Amino acid sequence: EESNGVIAMIDLLIKDLDKELTEAEVEEKEAQADYETMMEESKEKRATDSKALSQKESTKADTEGQLQTLKDEKRAAKKELMAVEKYLSSLHAECDWLVRYYDVRKEARAGEVDSLQKAKAVLSGADFSASAMLQRPAPKSFLARGD
Repeated sequence: EESNGVIAMIDLLIKDLDKELTEAEVEEKEAQADYETMMEESKEKRATDSKALSQKESTKADTEGQLQTLKDEKRAAKKELMAVEKYLSSLHAECDWLVRYYDVRKEARAGEVDSLQKAKAVLSGADFSASAMLQRPAPKSFLARGD
């Protein structure tokens, strides 16, 4: 009977080992299937991430190109603005000169008008000798037109 008990115990151990081996094989197959699923999902995610990265790099390159274009346009606009400001400054200086010397120019123009009137009169036969000048009335304003 003792040998039957030992044999039964060994049989029980063998059954337990077979059962544990079967369970381990099932768990291994499930783990392998989970691993393959995870690897497939990772592969798809890498492909998706790679496409997204490519699109983002392309968008970045386009944006950088637009930025450079806008910088060039800004630089050209600044140059044009500086040229316009320089021209405006020169016009301002010219206007300041005209305003500053207005009275001098006005007197010079009046003198020229008077000289032209005298020249016209001489050509018409007028006498501008010293005695004739003393008898003549004072000249009209420089703005008056002589006929």
